Formats: sequence, structure tokens, C-alpha cells
Amino acid sequence: MKTKHNITASFNREFRDWRLWATRAIVVAAACVAGLTVVAFTWLGEEALGLFMDVVQIHPWVTLVWTPLCAAAIVWVTRRYFAAAAGSGIPQVMAALDPAASAPVQARLVSFKLSVAKVALTTWGLLAGLSLGREGPSVQVAAGIMLTARRWLPERTAVTPHGLLVAGGAAGIAAAFNTPLAGIMFAIEELSRTPEQRSSGLLMSAIVLAGLMAVSVYGNATYFGIIHASGIDLSLLLPGLLVAVVSGGLGGLFSRLLQASLGGKGRDVMSRLRGANPVLFAAVCGLLVAVIGFVSGGATFGSGYSHTRDMVAGQETLPALFLLLKFVATWLTTWSGVPAGIFAPSLAIGAAIGNDIALLLHSPNATALIALGMVGFLAAATQAPLTSFIIVMEMVDGHSMVLSLMACAMVARTVSRVISAPLYSVLAQQQLSNATSSGPVAQ
Repeated sequence: MKTKHNITASFNREFRDWRLWATRAIVVAAACVAGLTVVAFTWLGEEALGLFMDVVQIHPWVTLVWTPLCAAAIVWVTRRYFAAAAGSGIPQVMAALDPAASAPVQARLVSFKLSVAKVALTTWGLLAGLSLGREGPSVQVAAGIMLTARRWLPERTAVTPHGLLVAGGAAGIAAAFNTPLAGIMFAIEELSRTPEQRSSGLLMSAIVLAGLMAVSVYGNATYFGIIHASGIDLSLLLPGLLVAVVSGGLGGLFSRLLQASLGGKGRDVMSRLRGANPVLFAAVCGLLVAVIGFVSGGATFGSGYSHTRDMVAGQETLPALFLLLKFVATWLTTWSGVPAGIFAPSLAIGAAIGNDIALLLHSPNATALIALGMVGFLAAATQAPLTSFIIVMEMVDGHSMVLSLMACAMVARTVSRVISAPLYSVLAQQQLSNATSSGPVAQ
């Protein structure tokens, strides 16, 4: 039997209930604050890394002392005061979204206090020249701000902590990459497991609004520049397939390596040192990152944004071993236990894969292969192919590469799944276990 739609009742429900409007105003305000916070986080990170690079250009040897000292200090502060701020930030949000996570557990994993600490400690890591990104940390930062808004919502509101965490985490991606669509896809692909119909529209609006905060500051421009891909035809098939398979294999290896390292069950010398003295271990990792950066002429320091932009523009001449060195530097940085994301370094590694294969095959489609390498390695490392595809797609001028990017992401993810379990899901379970038992332990 069909039910008659009551226009008057619907009008009253949508426009006359002050609780509904109060909820909307609070969620919108929190989204604006989250978006602007991520924008400020972006600016701080760029300034910190720029200052580090200025010093390195004048006194390259300084990093051999500065980077290990900073890594050790960051890990000490993190473990002493902000244990759940360690690592990427995405596993913490995923753990907080788990049905087994109670309100106290959620507060241990995501909070306003942790958001502030995450910004400060990740920026410090960039000031130290460590190979890390700020996109994963932005997820935890924005989620903490959105979850804090819960205390001001009216009673019996339809917006739940779960919904605020999903919106906040996705808003972090949207604002960090200046890509609201990628934020929505990230919410669907990685975060949201129980969609809430009554508030989904409002929460999606919050994600888009946070992304628009980045647009309002930086303009409607892509972060890496525009990829002008021309001559996309069947000649790209075999080189593109090679890029997809290689990036999938290396991304799967990277994911498996991180899981093994962060799991803390290794019997090697480094794993034993990490368990016995994590601060000294962080200093050793920092020293190795500094040596790698010194050997590469500074190319492996920081997030890798500038090198990725230059590769996309066809203006970059990288060291011959950049791919290997950036891979190892990012792994060591993450393993050290500092707050660190892998999105930006993954894009740099993927771009290097495409660039190296283009040089190896003397391909005229170097720019297209670089784009495929970026989406392939990111999709393989995170096993989030749709989010990866959309992030890179928004760098493409026109639609000539949309299908190529999508196919590369799916092939790379498939290869990665053979090699490794999903990275963030495994780390999220570790975070949840630690937070449920005796509080989160720094990873």
C-alpha cells in the first residue's frame, strides 16, 4: 500500500524544527573549521620543509645531526604525551569507527587535543626533513575537530559520532588534496560502513564544504599542476600495463613491509632495538634518512611534492636511484614511529616508477606513464583504488586518461592484494586492540 506524502508535515520537519537547524549550523561550522585547519596545516608544513631545505643547501652536513635528533625528540614527545598521534592517522579514525570502539576508546584515538598535537608533530617532522606526507595526518586532524562538535549538538540529533568521524576523515582528504570528490570517495571506500540516510546529505555537504575551504585559499587549481596527456592510443597499452604491474608489485611490497615493521614481531636487530629503546631507534632511523637524503642531494627529503610537480611538468632530473632511495626513506620514517603519512611520498614513488619505465622504453608518453605510476603505487599501497584514481584524475587536463587511470588503479590493487593484506585495515585493528586494552601504543 502506498503512503501519501504529507507536504505540511515534511515542511514542518525540515524548516520549523530548531534542533535540525542548530545541527546543520554546528556541522557546517565544524566543517569550515576543519577545512581551514587543514589549509593552515598545509601552509605550516610547506614553510617548515622550505626552511629545512634552505639550511641544507647552505650546510648539507647539518642534517646528519639535526634529523636524527628531531626524530628522537618527536618520538619521545609522541609516546610520552600523544601516543595515538603516531603514524598516519587513518588507522586511528578507522579504529574509532569500528563497532567495537566505545566512546572512551574513540576519545583515545581521535580528539581535538590529538588534532593539535598531530599538526605540530607532523610539521616538526617536515622541519626535520623526514620523508612523510600530511594527508593521512589531515584525516585524523579533521576527524578530531568534527567529533568535538558532537558536544554542542542538540539532544536526539540524527548526526552520530560515527557520522561525524566519517565526515571529518573524508574532509581531511578533501581539504588536503583540494579535491572534494576524492574526499567523498574516501568516505565511501575506506571509512563508511553503516551509511546513515537521514544525515548523509548533511555530512556529504560538510565534506564538500571543507574541500571548498582549500579552494577558497589556494584557488581552483591542482596541487601538482596539469598533466597535458596527448597521443593516448594503443601504443600506451603495453608500457601502461608494465607500469601497473610494477607499481602494484612495489606498492604491495611497501604495504607488507610496513605491516611487518609496525607489527613489532620481527627478530632482527632493528626490531629488537625498536622494542627495547624506541627513542634510540628513532634516532637511528633519522640518521639513515639523513644519509639517504645527503647521498641523493636532498631529493628524498620531505614529502616529495616539488619533485612530483616537476616530473609532471617534464622539468625534473632525478638521481638514478631516486625510486629506491625514496622508497627506503619513507619506510624508515614510518617505521621510526613519528606522526607521518604516506600519500605524498607514495605519489612521488609512483611518479618515479612511471618516469623510469618511460626512460627505459624510450616512450614518447612519459607524462602519461608518470600519471599511471602515481595512481598505481598509491592504489597498491593503500588498496583504495577509487580514491587513488580520483585524486590523480583531477590532475589530468581533460578526460583522455580517465579510463587508463582507472584500469591502472584496479590492476595495481589486484597485484597488491596477492602480496599484502590491506594496510590500513591491519593497522586499524592494531590501534583498536591497543586502545581497548591499555591505550594506544605509538606506531
